[in-house]
Amino acid sequence: MARRWTNDLTQDDVTPRHLWLNRRQIMAGMGGAAALTATGAPAMAQGLEPNTLEQISTYNNYYEFGVGKEDPAAYASALDIDPWTIRVEGMVDRPGDYALADLLSGLQSEERIYRFRCVEAWSMVVPWNGVELADVLDKIGVQSGARYVAFETVVQPENMPGVRSRVIPFPYVEGLRLDEARHPLTLLATGIYGQPMPKQNGAPIRLVVPWKYGFKSIKSIVRITLTDQQPPTTWNRLNSREYGFYSNVNPEVDHPRWSQASERRIGGGLFARRQDTLMFNGYGDQVASLYAGMDLRENY
Repeated sequence: MARRWTNDLTQDDVTPRHLWLNRRQIMAGMGGAAALTATGAPAMAQGLEPNTLEQISTYNNYYEFGVGKEDPAAYASALDIDPWTIRVEGMVDRPGDYALADLLSGLQSEERIYRFRCVEAWSMVVPWNGVELADVLDKIGVQSGARYVAFETVVQPENMPGVRSRVIPFPYVEGLRLDEARHPLTLLATGIYGQPMPKQNGAPIRLVVPWKYGFKSIKSIVRITLTDQQPPTTWNRLNSREYGFYSNVNPEVDHPRWSQASERRIGGGLFARRQDTLMFNGYGDQVASLYAGMDLRENY
């Protein structure tokens, strides 16, 4: 039976599937996936008026397909995800090129409902399915001395108009400290809303780190590297003043160009009241100990 981390969220908190996903992308997508279900827990927020289907179905960041929120849903159908290989390298016992099915074979499926908070101060509640990253790390064997896990996104210039226009440097890269990567909340997600991962959301496999801003949850992963050095990350490399390596959700540390104290819930309507942002996106009880003794303003 799959394990579940739902915290205080229920299905009532999930941004409605028919609003959040572009139906054309679902129909153009892949085969079946394990169903996602919610567990009984107090709801965080209910009764929010949803945005229109057009607003929600295109509200996503995936710069490989363009800088507009509607671009991923419009162009990601061209992403080639079959076959899919992930290169595992660095300080691991079993490096190599893994077919996705082989890398995940034998690992326990997870069902999760997580808050998702974008650095742009909008948020969603999303049900994911996938496997704990820690289980994958155990499978490939992490060598002594490794301290970080680095990730790289696929680059398909022929299928990705954003890559061809070079809106940011590609490939997109991200990284976690090893203890963050091993935390049981950290997920390698392969599905959403009971469907295989839509292409515009990072098919066929993406990272989900729910206590960090969304850009840390890198999409369409093709490389995992274990290293003893802090890896470069795309937005930190572009502007370290605005985007720190950790990028933990922290309402007390504003982005230089806007406040992070509150957020706009997608699905709540254009005139919905903003809600307060929670420290670590509401997962402080589970993850605050990872940063004991650290200055979270300096290590943002």
